[in-house]
Amino acid sequence: MSGVAETVGFIGLGSMGGAMALNLARAGTPLIVWNRSPGKAEPLVREGAQVAGDPGEVFARARTVILMLTTEDAINGVLDRGGPEFAARVRDGIVVQMGTFAPAFSKALETDIRAAGGSYVEAPVSGSRKPAEDGQLVAMLAGEPHAVGGIRDLLKPMCRDSIVCGEVPKALTMKLAVNILLLATATGLAESVNFARRNGLDLDQLATVLNGGQMASGITRVKLPKLVERDFSMQAGIADVFKNTSLIAEAARQSGVAAPLMEVCRDLYRETLELGHGQADMAAVVMALEERSEALSPA
Repeated sequence: MSGVAETVGFIGLGSMGGAMALNLARAGTPLIVWNRSPGKAEPLVREGAQVAGDPGEVFARARTVILMLTTEDAINGVLDRGGPEFAARVRDGIVVQMGTFAPAFSKALETDIRAAGGSYVEAPVSGSRKPAEDGQLVAMLAGEPHAVGGIRDLLKPMCRDSIVCGEVPKALTMKLAVNILLLATATGLAESVNFARRNGLDLDQLATVLNGGQMASGITRVKLPKLVERDFSMQAGIADVFKNTSLIAEAARQSGVAAPLMEVCRDLYRETLELGHGQADMAAVVMALEERSEALSPA
């Protein structure tokens, strides 16, 4: 594709999508955007982006449209999948789907888009809001080679790297595999901090030991301060993380793969969600661990 000369569509300006689209705009990519809550587009307008009146206008004015949405219903809605506008919206264009969904949903979506004469690229990303803001996400790509090759340069302002995984749904399956380690690490870190706190240990010392040893990582450096300071401002939200653990557990079940850690994590994030912390950062899973610990404490 001709890169910055073409107008690109971007639908979904949430915590991740807004930051990603902003990096595209700042890199000079002509954008037309749409979001259900119009106020989310204001920072993009200041960078020269245009705002569409509805999703149909985005598809009418852009050959390549990026979707960063959180539910299957939202994707089906903006595409008018199953409706009279679907074929016109996707024909001769490229739909780049960057959210995290069930691999089976993505495969069926590709089938429908290709049948209507369009192209589809799976492009989920590894990273949360801060890497999104910094343009340091890692994209996993799947789809027809010509379509994947056509959007790799477009992704560079958002992603420091992109890995071609093969045919759909291998990119989303790869994302779920990556998230197994992420979720197990972050949840284990919360359990470590909860254990230390309840045993009267100095949490700053715990952080020094963890970050000074072989277990130090980007996760410990970002999530440990949040756990120590009980700063649960959202980077990756509990509701989204619960969705991810559920996707992994279901994909594992369907493929006959044991995933006991993800089943435990799914239960803990569900409990945190039920405690009312859906919009808190994933570090707030410590709340569920604290709740369980209270139940075990002697009366």
